[in-house]
Amino acid sequence: MKVVTLDNIELCKQNNRKAQLQVYQQYCDAMYHVALRFVNHTAEAEDVVQEAFIKAFTKLHQFKGDVTFGAWLKRIVINKSIDYLKSKKQRLVELDEVHLKVIDTSTNDKWLVEDTTTLDQIKQAINSLPEKYKYVVMLFLIEGYDHQEISEILNITEVASRTQLSRGKVKLQALLKQNDYGERY
Repeated sequence: MKVVTLDNIELCKQNNRKAQLQVYQQYCDAMYHVALRFVNHTAEAEDVVQEAFIKAFTKLHQFKGDVTFGAWLKRIVINKSIDYLKSKKQRLVELDEVHLKVIDTSTNDKWLVEDTTTLDQIKQAINSLPEKYKYVVMLFLIEGYDHQEISEILNITEVASRTQLSRGKVKLQALLKQNDYGERY
């Protein structure tokens, strides 16, 4: 399989179906897994990816090349995933920003877990977080976005992103500790 080049992107802008198919084939699996982490259902993830590719190809003229095409497409997939969740009445719960406190990330950036904790346990724990924390944790830890990007994607402030990440981390660590030591009473 050929690597997608800027020439391919230019061909896609001209509605070249062969170039669009090549771009789709290169990115569809990775984008499916991104969507699946958010919507947690295979058919829904497939729908989200299809909608994201349609939007990407129709909005390709907006792609300026300041980030990689994959990063640009991933942003569309994440936004489509969140839009899908919102449409299913799984609303993102926004915190009342009046009560938020700024989190000092320099002293609060340790994401250490026990060596015996498996990746599946971490994924399960993230999925069981309240939605107001889950999306920020996923975007930060799994997708690698910073607080500015998260605030744009979720339409919250950077302060809210930092606070929700910090609180999500505390809840995540508690869930993982609970798994290690059994249920608490």
